[in-house]
Amino acid sequence: MNTEAADTAELLNRARSALETYLEVHVDDDGALTFSHNGVPCVVQSTQLAEGLTVLSLTCVVGWDLPDDPAFAAKAAERAGQGLFGTLGVQHAERGLDLTLRYAFPAQGLEIPALGTLLMLVVSTASQLRSELT
Repeated sequence: MNTEAADTAELLNRARSALETYLEVHVDDDGALTFSHNGVPCVVQSTQLAEGLTVLSLTCVVGWDLPDDPAFAAKAAERAGQGLFGTLGVQHAERGLDLTLRYAFPAQGLEIPALGTLLMLVVSTASQLRSELT
């Protein structure tokens, strides 16, 4: 296994350990971690951007096929500006709006408890957004 693959696999393993404190986590064939929190499906992936800079990216699907009207989009945009952890994406799809919360950060060197806290801050935000916007 090359250094990049080893670094990303090690970071995903640490993220899995951190998340399993709170949730049931599944490891996909490609190594990505998938789980659900209060009905919000999430995935964690790891990528090495440069030597010594491996990041975790967390994507949570807040909602899909939501009403595609300007008032709802404005409410989602306003709520997105209030968050500290993650970027709320609004995609216009054929059947309505899809909302995702994404957060990427360099995670090498974080202890497992701190990593779990950081990941759960984002996941909890996604769950809160889902309850507010859907």
